[in-house]
Amino acid sequence: MAPPIYEFAQVPHVDKHAERDARARRQKAPGEAPCVGVIYNPRSHGNQGADFDCGITPHVHIAQPGDRSQLPEALAEFAQRGIDLLVINGGDGTVRDVLTCGAGIFGENWPAIAVLPKGKTNALTVDLGVPGDWTLQQAVEAFQAGKRIHRRPIEVATQGDTPAGKVLGFILGAGAFTTATKAGQGAHKLGAFNSMAVGVTAAWGILQWFFAGPTNSWRRGSPMKIHLGEQQTPMEHSGLGSPDWRQFMLASTLEVLPAGIKLFGPLTKGLKMIVLDQIQRRSILLIPSVLRGKVPSGLRERGIHQISTPQFTLDIEAQFIFDGEAFPAGKYRIGQGPELEFVTP
Repeated sequence: MAPPIYEFAQVPHVDKHAERDARARRQKAPGEAPCVGVIYNPRSHGNQGADFDCGITPHVHIAQPGDRSQLPEALAEFAQRGIDLLVINGGDGTVRDVLTCGAGIFGENWPAIAVLPKGKTNALTVDLGVPGDWTLQQAVEAFQAGKRIHRRPIEVATQGDTPAGKVLGFILGAGAFTTATKAGQGAHKLGAFNSMAVGVTAAWGILQWFFAGPTNSWRRGSPMKIHLGEQQTPMEHSGLGSPDWRQFMLASTLEVLPAGIKLFGPLTKGLKMIVLDQIQRRSILLIPSVLRGKVPSGLRERGIHQISTPQFTLDIEAQFIFDGEAFPAGKYRIGQGPELEFVTP
């Protein structure tokens, strides 16, 4: 079953003049425990049927928003409390919604963030090196003695006549990636999650690319136009297939992807993208090497592009996927959001 379409008109927004940089400045006494705010998503896969321990410390404040519309109120309350640590208990979709709603509240003054991997997919925590069984207590302890990793999320903004709005997340894909996400839902039903689901779906996709016909959704891709940088330079096309179509597109600011996949080759920092034109069957044999981070010669001539860019625009005539959820066709500006500090073990 296809995921629901995320409409920008439904994104809760906060008046930038009302709440931005509202996080209170709190002076902590030596040895005082950090003030922690927890966004707990009871609908996340790893939380279903589980009670959340709310009695860890009086300095921990728990919010369980029923839906996206309640997130701004919960985050604004955390900001007024002057929290030192924001804990997101959920999967990649929960992280996307919290960052999106929090952008108008925290602005450039975010607290440190810890993520408990409780979703069906937890790509961000794979990148951060967070174990799957990480607990709230361990996250609070890591605030004092753990490591800090900085990442900038992808910022997707609408253009043209669509409702204004911005969404923050970490993995954006289109074309066969949309098909793969739907296939991943089937893998979840079979009990495969996280890196296992990614590995199973990638293997299935390679088989589809090799054996399926041109009308198959894995091979057909989507009509899209990509322009790079502030100058909006049209992205080159290998000439394989229609110049208005791309078979596969994936963009991310993560440095480590699930299942050990290294689609961006030597590119690691910032906003990166891999794009496949309508590649030929003999070129599909290169995909396993590309997945391992190898860069065979002549990739672009064979329809495989690995690009690093601070921003790009995407004009797409089909749905695309952003952190597991479908977004409608349209014109979008994709850049990078604020630099965030993540707490890790």
